[in-house]
Amino acid sequence: MTFVVTGGSGALGRHVVAALPGARSVSRSSGTDLVRGTGLSALRADVVVHCATSFRHEVAMARSVLAAKPAHLVYISIVGCHEVPLPYYKQKLAAERVILESGIPCTILRATQFHSLLRKMFEGASKLPLMLVPGFRFQPVDEAEVGMELASLAQAPPSGKAPEMGGPEIREAAEFARMYLAATGKTRKILTLKAPGATYRAYRAGGNLSPGREVGHRTFADYLA
Repeated sequence: MTFVVTGGSGALGRHVVAALPGARSVSRSSGTDLVRGTGLSALRADVVVHCATSFRHEVAMARSVLAAKPAHLVYISIVGCHEVPLPYYKQKLAAERVILESGIPCTILRATQFHSLLRKMFEGASKLPLMLVPGFRFQPVDEAEVGMELASLAQAPPSGKAPEMGGPEIREAAEFARMYLAATGKTRKILTLKAPGATYRAYRAGGNLSPGREVGHRTFADYLA
């Protein structure tokens, strides 16, 4: 089989490329613009693993990939995109529907938030003496492990919606923040934030978590080390 990985030079895509024999990486820098739908000939392959993402154009990009008519499309989505009403989550859910309704054989993997997302969030929050963190739980997973799972799914028959992939531990954001501070040698007072609205309620209810699917192995502490 031949493999193409969109966003193959990104934090997730590079792990997929490394795990797939002979996989080609395509991106805007290599002449393929999925938002405008140009340079799509580069997507010609038996299997396309779609890792490129956009906060505003997720559906348009999915349609561009589908236009290449791969024999198998593997798509990375987000756990809770059907429950948490963030605009980006809504984009992911809409892209899932477009892919599932296209008639193209597909596999969709929903994963929990990446370790790097929490690190970046805590890096920004720790710039102030008082470190503000959200008052809900996370279940971070390692990008490399998600990349390996996507590569495995790409080499298997299409399965529609694959089992979700969650990180190995579910903890309050404040606990993960303390891990970050310990690993970086910073001293900050942590303040847990509460906010009104449907998005915060969905997070508080665990809409971003996948209990029972703690299949990742590398913990946040391992990642920080």
